[in-house]
Amino acid sequence: MRKKRILLLSEGFGAGHTQAAHALSVGLRQLSPDLQTRVLELGAFLHPTLARLAASAYRKTIISQPKLYGFVYRKQYKKSLNRLARLALHRLFYGQTMEVIKQLKPDTIVCTHPFPSAVVARLKRAGLSVPLCTVITDYDAHGTWINPEVNKYLVSTEEVKRKLLLRGVPESRIEVTGIPVHPNFWQHHNKEELRLRFGLKPLPTVLVMGGGWGLLQHEELLQHMLGWRDRVQFLLCMGNNEKALARLAEDPQFDHPNVKLLGFTREIDKLMEVSDLLITKPGGMTCTEGLAKGLPMLFYSPIPGQEEENCHYFTEMGFGEQIKSFSTVDYWFGKLTGSAPIAERQSSFIPDPPPAYNPITCHQAIMQMLS
Repeated sequence: MRKKRILLLSEGFGAGHTQAAHALSVGLRQLSPDLQTRVLELGAFLHPTLARLAASAYRKTIISQPKLYGFVYRKQYKKSLNRLARLALHRLFYGQTMEVIKQLKPDTIVCTHPFPSAVVARLKRAGLSVPLCTVITDYDAHGTWINPEVNKYLVSTEEVKRKLLLRGVPESRIEVTGIPVHPNFWQHHNKEELRLRFGLKPLPTVLVMGGGWGLLQHEELLQHMLGWRDRVQFLLCMGNNEKALARLAEDPQFDHPNVKLLGFTREIDKLMEVSDLLITKPGGMTCTEGLAKGLPMLFYSPIPGQEEENCHYFTEMGFGEQIKSFSTVDYWFGKLTGSAPIAERQSSFIPDPPPAYNPITCHQAIMQMLS
């Protein structure tokens, strides 16, 4: 019997969308080893040079002109991609998408970015019969995600479901599953063993992420946090931003036994496991990973738009707090360095995930579509 095939489509506008696609791919194969999955950043697959330029322009705009990005986000908030925009996407990027689908012969297509979702929806209007599942990878529902041809929306919260209902999406097509995270974040490890592995001390540990997306623009915040380095252990993760990593490595302030500078790593799940607090930009994927690990979070510089909505959700639910002044940092670091033993502080400090969130739910919903 032919194995069932799932095609997962994303785009490289921010790492979270593709991370969600890979998380689904791995989790689905773990649930059913007979499945075949394929993850594609569709634009990069079809037109790598053009896609790289577009992603670079997007990144520069967000970093240098966040207010402009927020203005566009809000102006288009209730609007789906119009016919002209869909046609432009098709002509510039996705003209060969139907050939890709014919070659791969998927039984279901799952999109974790609105652009490929819109393109596949257009193909469904033209006769494509493959079921389309769209996974919204933030805690908001921008209009560009919405297409009448989507067979199933998998969303993060009841509030996102409510927003889709208000825009005319039938309730039968919406399922609240939470955002999918890699199965590594489902697992828990021995913290003492992880400390030995990473060369860490038994000190309160703070994981700081988002170096490539604006952390270095807040040097005063970094310097203030480093004032705690004799009492708090810092893991500064700069991702793929090699220039930022080299810059910090040359700065004497960061030359301290309690400050670890990290580049790209595939072990964020273990770094979260060994940490007591996460400081990050409120991207949907990173926040959900922290949620899966039960890690309290502090958020800095949310980008106007979806990051603001993510920040609002997590602060409203009590899973984190936005850094509005240095006093926010001092308050949380003070809680970490209190007189109680570390284990006791952690048990009273880490919030419980919401009852509705189970990392495996999103994968199970897609499996049901196959059946």
